[in-house]
Amino acid sequence: MILGLSFYMAVILFIGLSVYQVIKFAKMPLHGRMELYPVPQEKGRHTYGGSYMEEPEWWRKSRQISKAAEITDMLKEMLFIKKLFDNHRSLWWLSYSFHLGIYVLIIWTILLIIGALTELSGIPVSASVSFWMALLYYLTVVTGIIGFTITTVGVFLLLVRRIFDPVLKKYTTPQEYFNLLLLLATLLTGIVVWTPDLSFASARQIMAQILTLSVIPNVMLVIHLVLAEVMFIYIPPSKMGHYVGKYFTYHKILWDNEPNLAGSPVESRVKAALATQAKTSWGASHIQTSQAPEA
Repeated sequence: MILGLSFYMAVILFIGLSVYQVIKFAKMPLHGRMELYPVPQEKGRHTYGGSYMEEPEWWRKSRQISKAAEITDMLKEMLFIKKLFDNHRSLWWLSYSFHLGIYVLIIWTILLIIGALTELSGIPVSASVSFWMALLYYLTVVTGIIGFTITTVGVFLLLVRRIFDPVLKKYTTPQEYFNLLLLLATLLTGIVVWTPDLSFASARQIMAQILTLSVIPNVMLVIHLVLAEVMFIYIPPSKMGHYVGKYFTYHKILWDNEPNLAGSPVESRVKAALATQAKTSWGASHIQTSQAPEA
């Protein structure tokens, strides 16, 4: 029961800490506006990097916004990590293997939960019961095998790359090594726990035990679940929590080109930012922390 409760608590903390990070990002002051282009929402202009400022007296005209182009650009980054593909192709193969594997494992986990709930209701998940049960059965098998394989390979090769690449090694912090080792340990123990039966029938049984707080513990299962719980709690506030910050990075910084017109919300935000007293916690000969700089 304790193991099941701790898993529920870890998931709740993951969601809660993620929401806290969203609130923290949302309350951050206005960024330095630089009008970086292209901006996907600029309908008809994002393809060549143009903007509404091309129009004569643009401030008198309504803006043409393309949400479809914006969503398309977002999906390219979310599903394919396009910018890394364009700018660092050799690293993209490793990173994309890891990220794609995570997406597949999320699908696998959802299928596992559906399968566990189905069996708890008295319907066996089997290829011979019905079309839908066969579909659930085979999708669980395929996503489980592919997910664990490409995620583990991706994390391992990313770790090796950071250790042996002389350039990347200079920019890798101890925390980044810890992140990769934590992920790798969680995946390897997961492989030991979940994959001895590649039909994942035993995995559905364990998932049912977790859902009903009736886990029958064994050493490897305890180690895996504890690592998974630590990972759930650790990810949101760590560098791996960039899934939270990406919205603000793109929509509030990279793509924020709302015109700063008199009386507009942007003008109010700019005035509020200018009125905010900067607080510095570091010193230098040219830094004045408590008084205005000398003329």
